[in-house]
Amino acid sequence: MVTTTTAGPAAPGGGGRHRHRYVDLSLTIEPTPSEPVPTVIDRVGHAEGADILGGPAGIGRAEFPGGLGLSLEHVRLTTHTATHVDAPAHYGPQCEGRRARTIDELPLEWFHGPGVLLDCRGESTEPVDVDEVRARLSQAEHELAPGDIVLIDTDAARLWGRPEYFTDFRGVTRAATRFLVESGVKVIGVDSFGFDPPFHRMLADWAATGDPAVLWPAHIYGREREYCQIERLANLSAIGRPTGFEVACFPIKIKDAGAGWARVVAIVPEEPSPCRA
Repeated sequence: MVTTTTAGPAAPGGGGRHRHRYVDLSLTIEPTPSEPVPTVIDRVGHAEGADILGGPAGIGRAEFPGGLGLSLEHVRLTTHTATHVDAPAHYGPQCEGRRARTIDELPLEWFHGPGVLLDCRGESTEPVDVDEVRARLSQAEHELAPGDIVLIDTDAARLWGRPEYFTDFRGVTRAATRFLVESGVKVIGVDSFGFDPPFHRMLADWAATGDPAVLWPAHIYGREREYCQIERLANLSAIGRPTGFEVACFPIKIKDAGAGWARVVAIVPEEPSPCRA
């Protein structure tokens, strides 16, 4: 979903007001074959809602305007369902030698800042590595700065709604993650089910090598340096530029949780609209 809004002060030189496109980068929380843990949404309709609301007073739907009260939904899901932000506490109990922070403890300024979009779409099925990250940054003529929010487009979101979304994606290497974090980046997003390679691939690598380093390497790097991952982004190509936009990705505050759902939005400036007489 993309919307365009006129907002903000007049452009320099009196050229009209600024316009922005708001690009929704989030998946919808819904039952889907793409989620291995089912999402269940039980809906309470308006008529039943009237019975519930009026129950303490001994009245029912007949007493409500139009026989209708208020609806609601009961939702059963994990904190890692659909588009969400992983906190350091998800990676391990400690980070940088102290207790790892949970999603409700992280500073808000991490989750609103300059966006950097790395276009890593293509034929490769291997994880995005540090050389690829450097090459995309060079193409964008961008040097990373603290506060940048880096988004990685691997075209995995095209499989949303299908079982293959859980199994067919690239992931990101530990070395690429380390490079981004050591460049001052606190939030890195990807459009795939997970940030590391698919579960079955990592487990097969462990079975072949017995090396624990092949198991969730980018996640486990988060025990050494504090950073957040956004998993399961969508619509990244709609941003239309590698830099020059902002990202807002505030996670929901869930007490002592390792992740929280987020409505991730790219705010992309457009040319100022003409002044009206």
